[in-house]
Amino acid sequence: MEKLIEQRKEKLKILEEKKIDPYPTKFTVTHSSENLITEFGFLKNGEKSEKKVSFAGRIISLREMGRSTFLHLQDSKGKIQVYLREDIVAKENYDLFLKTIDLADFLGVEGQVFRTKTGELTILVEKFQILSKSLRPLPEKWHGLKDVETRYRQRYLDIIVNPEINKIVETRSKVIRLIRNYLDQKGFLEVETPMLQVLPGGATAKPFSTYHNALGVDLYLRIAPELHLKRLLVAGYEKIYELNKNFRNEGISTRHNPEFMMLEVYQAYVDYEEMMRISEEMICFLAKEITGKEEFEYQDKTISLKLPFQRVKLSDLFKKYIGIKEDLPDINLAKLAKDLGIELKTDTPEHKIFDYIFDQKILPELEVITSSEPIFVTDYLKKWTPLAKSKKDNSEIVERFELFIAGEEIANAYSELNDPREQRKRLEEQAKAKAKGDEEAMLLDEDFLTALEHGMPPAAGLGIGIDRLVMLLTNTSSIRETIPFPLLRPDTLNR
Repeated sequence: MEKLIEQRKEKLKILEEKKIDPYPTKFTVTHSSENLITEFGFLKNGEKSEKKVSFAGRIISLREMGRSTFLHLQDSKGKIQVYLREDIVAKENYDLFLKTIDLADFLGVEGQVFRTKTGELTILVEKFQILSKSLRPLPEKWHGLKDVETRYRQRYLDIIVNPEINKIVETRSKVIRLIRNYLDQKGFLEVETPMLQVLPGGATAKPFSTYHNALGVDLYLRIAPELHLKRLLVAGYEKIYELNKNFRNEGISTRHNPEFMMLEVYQAYVDYEEMMRISEEMICFLAKEITGKEEFEYQDKTISLKLPFQRVKLSDLFKKYIGIKEDLPDINLAKLAKDLGIELKTDTPEHKIFDYIFDQKILPELEVITSSEPIFVTDYLKKWTPLAKSKKDNSEIVERFELFIAGEEIANAYSELNDPREQRKRLEEQAKAKAKGDEEAMLLDEDFLTALEHGMPPAAGLGIGIDRLVMLLTNTSSIRETIPFPLLRPDTLNR
């Protein structure tokens, strides 16, 4: 590698000795590869257009043939072949080109478009300009970039040599744009809430902490925007949403990244039933726009998005797949975990015990039944959902659902608790749990409670994990593939 780098540096010296700037400020581009294919697609084999174009991109292939050279330049939309001939660009320029150009350099060209006798659209170069001299070679063409750690750490190379990653990045952008279009057309207002918060709230999760020097206070990266969005409901906004990042100090896996994108939607005067309708309608809309169908392929399975999605109560899942007879509020979870052979630490919080049981005994079954259609799992316990409204017929159960597709939790929603007295009581219970060592329990947020005391209308909220949704829509097995730069342990060896 070092020898190759030195060779490229020598070529850089040649350019500078010739008073040629290897890193110019700009280059006028008239066409992208996509534009060229669209505009000149009519050309027949051997036919040339009289119109001149300028195009720029990275050199990804180079084939010298005597006194002429064929190259492929790649831009963000694709690649185009260009053809240099000594008799057109002049011998001095052509010789300099051969002495100084390498794969991975950025090159700008001007010339006429023609189609070769073999049918490839090509630019016959009249002028060329080096736009950026690459000092390091790209990964070897035929083997590409395969090591997963290297791919994530040098994501820019991954996108260059693995076209499918480029497509995932573009699809992610399209999904976010379509979500905005969908909600905007439904009359929702996009808002922003703070990333830095004095108190982290809105979810059961461990936050990242920091310190603000000027104010002299501890601050936290938000774990959820919920409590601030509810303040906006108090303020009088009735249909709002936010698309932004959350941060949770948790493990990294194919399903989790500590920094992740969430969509949160809130609407006044509706309950969680309306959030179910919005969820299924929006996801079906996205699938149609991305795949052209009301279904999509994921890990060799075809998932139908025919409306309405199936619904099942959480208690019924426990009864069916674990064999218990009691309803969820009556279950001794610690005893159940022991009976199921799940090992626990003596101080494991009850909500974590539930998570272990669910992940080990229920989720594998959900992976099977949601591999063909989505399912809303409804009616969770109040004590683990302190911000949700209880059901009228059972105060220990809240109006909440989680949406599962292909075994992945994609959405979480509930009817929002707007009684400030009940909300205070529940947050006080959370504070006690935190004092006993539950790092994920919520804090008592007096400012939020003060806002509720001013009156918040009945409302429902919805959260959708964008990274996991993109993972499904792009048939990707890891959430890290959907994030341009997933979090990694620092590469201390290369510092």
